[in-house]
Amino acid sequence: MDKNIIIVGAGGIGRAAALILSHLEGMNFQIQLGDIDEGACQEAIAYAGGGDHLSYFVMTKDGDSSSEASAYEKGHIILDCLPGKLAPRMAQIAKDNDMHYANLTEYVAETDQVEQIATGASTGFCLQTGLAPGFINVLAMKLFTSFTQTYGVTEVEEIKMRVGALSANAEAPHFYAFTWSPVGVATEYIKDALVVRDYKTSDIPSLSRKEEIVIDGERYEDNYTSGGAADLPKALQGKVRNLDYKTLRHLGHYDWVRSVVEDLEGSDDVIQGLEDIMLNQIPQVEDDFVIVYASVKGKDTEGNLRGIAKSYKVLPSQIGGQTLRAIQSTTAGPLCQVALLLLSGAYSGPVFQSQLDPDAFLNGNIVKGIYGPF
Repeated sequence: MDKNIIIVGAGGIGRAAALILSHLEGMNFQIQLGDIDEGACQEAIAYAGGGDHLSYFVMTKDGDSSSEASAYEKGHIILDCLPGKLAPRMAQIAKDNDMHYANLTEYVAETDQVEQIATGASTGFCLQTGLAPGFINVLAMKLFTSFTQTYGVTEVEEIKMRVGALSANAEAPHFYAFTWSPVGVATEYIKDALVVRDYKTSDIPSLSRKEEIVIDGERYEDNYTSGGAADLPKALQGKVRNLDYKTLRHLGHYDWVRSVVEDLEGSDDVIQGLEDIMLNQIPQVEDDFVIVYASVKGKDTEGNLRGIAKSYKVLPSQIGGQTLRAIQSTTAGPLCQVALLLLSGAYSGPVFQSQLDPDAFLNGNIVKGIYGPF
């Protein structure tokens, strides 16, 4: 596959994507990294192993750089690893240059704008790829399809999606450590979560229902957070009675978060206040792992309650001599797998996780190599 892949954003996920694609056997990619920071581009290229297939361009706020414009003219796809607020701009650039496009953002307003931009495009625009939203939603769709086909039904009682990016060790009182960028964690704790209850979609407060769960013999706690449900509530309307997404944490974490949020009630900016306190009290660490769990329950044609579930535990991995943290590989890997699906020409216009071929995605060489077999 001789294609020119543009990765905008040369931070942790962008450089991880470049590394993964650079070491993908049987592929012949030209990869161009773009960032407003030239030093970050150079570091990303070195991180990915260097070579003639890697180059970079410096982005500008107005997009008026000749090298930037030239890169877009020659590109086949944009992998957007920039902050979510920039997604509509990058999607428009992709459409103007007849490129495919994939992003990672969970921002709702920006996702709606990208969907409008992508409508009617001849190329594919895959929204909300990554871990959650992203991988977890494709996994849930796969389980839903497997359940309905196995038991000869068209609807189910319940779909649960659970994901946790966790530190290998955690200390009291917060029982948490940042394994990646702390920006956005406070936001997902405060903004409403999208759920389905008794076939009706609704927004409910995040952190409003803490529960314990056992996955592969290990106990965790979970709670509602924003963003992870992606488009599944809409895609499965009328087919699932109850659906929700929750974030997994070490036991004890959510009690600490609730106590902090309660102390901040009435302040001008609860999200910023929570983020400041977390940054002040919670360390950033390198050792991490990612837990992914999805389940489907429902009744078969004879009225018997049935259930199926699938879980993954992903540890740090080695690619091209570099150590990828679990959160890096589980986020960048799905993005790269989606890139291959889009470049195959199988999709056009806006594409959500519910619309991807779950078998092609979950059994793709990148995703399977990172998460393990389905």
